[in-house]
Amino acid sequence: MNIIGIIPSRYASTRLPAKSLADIHGKPMVQHVYERALLSRLLTHVIVATDDARIESAVHGFGGRAVMTPVDIASGSDRIAFAARTIEADIIVNIQGDEPLIDPAMIDTTVQLLLDDEGVHAGTAVKVITSPDDITNPNVVKAVLDARMYALYFSRSAVPHVRDAADTAAWPAEAVFYKHIGLYVYRADFLQTFTRLAQTPLERAEKLEQLRILEHGYRIKCAVTASDSIAVDTRDDLERVRSEISRRSNP
Repeated sequence: MNIIGIIPSRYASTRLPAKSLADIHGKPMVQHVYERALLSRLLTHVIVATDDARIESAVHGFGGRAVMTPVDIASGSDRIAFAARTIEADIIVNIQGDEPLIDPAMIDTTVQLLLDDEGVHAGTAVKVITSPDDITNPNVVKAVLDARMYALYFSRSAVPHVRDAADTAAWPAEAVFYKHIGLYVYRADFLQTFTRLAQTPLERAEKLEQLRILEHGYRIKCAVTASDSIAVDTRDDLERVRSEISRRSNP
């Protein structure tokens, strides 16, 4: 199978402009993401989909492959779908361009969902939440799964709600909370189907585009991983990533 990892990378990020080019120990952030993705066992190729010539130049500078996309594309999924139209692929992996610590094994585990079952059209990754603060943090997206590990819902709220417990210490062991990690794997034809679907009420309310898939009656299978990642949305996030990479380089 031709399994292509695409990293959407736009220049005009709202909270941290030009973050794809932010320096992390002598390399732009997009290079860190690219190099982590190359460590995947299952990806055939890795491509950066960008809207800016400066990012394209940086990618070419470290020997990577970039595809230019329009500036006015609405989302990362739309950007990779646009880039994928010119690429021959069976499976497309949406690798977030602001996660320079992404675990290559997590990419492979999520891709494997589609390799193991031809009926799976879209997959993503989740991790068991261990911090009560994450459960109540609206910036940490929660996933609710069914018995076959398909997503029932994604929310910024604390779901499931444990009705008979006053605080987290009293929650029963079966009250498992999953953090959604924004790695998506699509069959190439389904990616195009997804991005042609109309936006939906829950998607607009939660500001979570994966809900569009569920609201239109499609399913997303979830891989439970022990891996986590740091999404760089702010200066503080960027400093955390710099510190973590330094720690890994100097154990």
